[in-house]
Amino acid sequence: MEESISLDFHDYITEVLNLQEVDADSYSPLVLAFIGDCVYDLVIKSMIISRGNKQVHKLHEETSRFVQASTQSLMMRTMQQHLTEEEHAIYRRGRNAKSVSPAKNQSITDYRRATGFEALLGYLYLKKDYERLMALVKAGLDSLNDM
Repeated sequence: MEESISLDFHDYITEVLNLQEVDADSYSPLVLAFIGDCVYDLVIKSMIISRGNKQVHKLHEETSRFVQASTQSLMMRTMQQHLTEEEHAIYRRGRNAKSVSPAKNQSITDYRRATGFEALLGYLYLKKDYERLMALVKAGLDSLNDM
């Protein structure tokens, strides 16, 4: 019987598309936030669809509550106490980055904190530290349930 080699999703994408390996430390905080936004969106959408098959509009409404800057900002407040020094530095770089697009229907504070949140997730994703990424996201999501 042929032995199967298990790849994580990031490695699989890299292999199939023949992509170059990346050094997460070399990317700007806004690039980290760009990929972090996608990663967080996938996590939340995975969580939402696990609750059952629904109309796409209803799935979108449920997802929107979690992906808006104000919610990410609330989550980040809780997550900050769990960050390592390195993670906090990445978060701060993302939070302080000057974004080209203005905050839409969000306070600038929430928007900047959410950008830091996404930069941190992007950094952990590119570092392939999925366990840490999910531990922080879970801590943030759990804090929403405590409200």
